Amino acid sequence: MSTPTPYWIVIGDVHGHTAPLERIPELAGASGVIISGDLTVHGAVPAAQGVIRAVTARNPRVLAQIGNMDQPAVQAWLDREGMGIHTRALELAPGLGLMGVGWSTPTPFGTPSETSEEQIARWLDDTHRQAAGFEHLILVSHTPPVDTVVDRTGSGMHVGSRAVRRFIERVQPDLCLTGHIHEARGADTLGRTLVVNPGELAAGGYAVVTFDGTTVGCDIRQISGGAA
Repeated sequence: MSTPTPYWIVIGDVHGHTAPLERIPELAGASGVIISGDLTVHGAVPAAQGVIRAVTARNPRVLAQIGNMDQPAVQAWLDREGMGIHTRALELAPGLGLMGVGWSTPTPFGTPSETSEEQIARWLDDTHRQAAGFEHLILVSHTPPVDTVVDRTGSGMHVGSRAVRRFIERVQPDLCLTGHIHEARGADTLGRTLVVNPGELAAGGYAVVTFDGTTVGCDIRQISGGAA
């Protein structure tokens, strides 16, 4: 009998809207849940705890990082709870590594966790050194790479990160999971790297990542009938 291919559910830009979790049919059976950032709206630890409780009620295995809309203290709490992936690399499955960089580059809105392109670049390089031994690699970057399908605002502006794009072009991870730009749901490629923004959870967007030992796959999915 063949072993089932493991899979992970990817969500992001939750902003406290956890009701759609109840309508993700694959959630309970997943090997884990990856949260790319923005658990809250300017929220501190109690708000993030509410989101994590809603996720772990369906699946106890959570890996998460903050986005620009979360207070920095949230990342410290995630790290203490053993869930944090910001500036951390870990083994997701044999032969498959995951590395995370949260926060975002500067926005016009003065959100709680913004930083410079230079800092994002340092975090990416430092975290990649931890991931050096993995044959296959997934990057979870809250901020998308610039000039792609997944960083375009509703007005048509590209607002992603130059540092993230340079890193992807140089390192070529198998997959980059991102978010931040709600309306930029979709997928793009940079070299051999598939870049995926599943869209905000409140609008029913999520993704399913698979790994069969040789290939990393990722499908964007939509909660049936839209989000509640």
